[in-house]
Amino acid sequence: MMREVVLFDSLYRERVWGGRSLENLLGRSLPGEGPIGESWDVVDRPEAQSVVRSGSMKGRTLRWLIENETEDVMGRDWKPADRFPIMVKWLDCRKRLSLQVHPPAHAASELEGEPKTEHWFVAETSPGAHLIAGLKRGVSREQFERALGSGDVEACVHRFPVKAGDALFVPSGRVHAIDAGCLILEIQQNSDTTFRVFDWGRVGIDGKPRSLHVEKSLRSIDWGDFEPEPQRGAPTSSQLVACPEFRIRRVVLARGERLSVGGGQEPRLLSVVGGRVHAGATTLIPGDTALLPFAGDFNFLAGDPVLLLLTEGFASRGEAPRQPAA
Repeated sequence: MMREVVLFDSLYRERVWGGRSLENLLGRSLPGEGPIGESWDVVDRPEAQSVVRSGSMKGRTLRWLIENETEDVMGRDWKPADRFPIMVKWLDCRKRLSLQVHPPAHAASELEGEPKTEHWFVAETSPGAHLIAGLKRGVSREQFERALGSGDVEACVHRFPVKAGDALFVPSGRVHAIDAGCLILEIQQNSDTTFRVFDWGRVGIDGKPRSLHVEKSLRSIDWGDFEPEPQRGAPTSSQLVACPEFRIRRVVLARGERLSVGGGQEPRLLSVVGGRVHAGATTLIPGDTALLPFAGDFNFLAGDPVLLLLTEGFASRGEAPRQPAA
């Protein structure tokens, strides 16, 4: 029976906008010497698989768990061929990311992509850190297209300061970028479709301009999405987002407090942003994301003051689109 906390090895991705902050902020051992922008910590895709790093299933992939321990991991109604519907990443944004958008569900297939709704939790920031999300109030598609030609795109988008503890919901169709100096925990639909609409005149790691997807971006952007605001950091537990794809709760525990997660209801993900929690012989540290299988009952004890994100609601039938396994 799959009733243990499941932790996975991280998969690292070089990005031109990345850095090496995962080493000192999360204590990671990073490969190579290049700029690491993304750590994929939970992923079930044909091109990338999470591998269990410890416990009775060490060395097994997430895909293997779902296919062979389906009911214990995902619940009795889950189909073994359906992919795990969530990806979890850490983003080390030392430089500004491209201005981009993910296709909405109604247009994704036509645009040869997958919808991607995501949530950002800001774990650390440098002084002056900002996010970009949505359009400035009143900006039209025509104005935006003219700005693409002139290079004055920043005048069209909503840019605002952020600090550690802030959060932002980024539904499919919301134009967005992460500015320099942010360490972000991203929880998203299982998708790897991103359309770059503008890249600030930058070149990639290979020294060549990165490809843009202007026409697909223009067809994906929600032209009525003006000036969304983040949820500002708070010292108490609260719900951050509830959407058809997932629900995320911020859980704050004082040292010695407990969190109980009942089994037989749904699978969940527990991400540690700050502090340490213990579940029996397993200790979760900052940067860890654990899969809590459907079949397990879990009790977590805070060894320090702790900040957690608990992701739920992603295994409900008929709510979130899923792609079949390859």
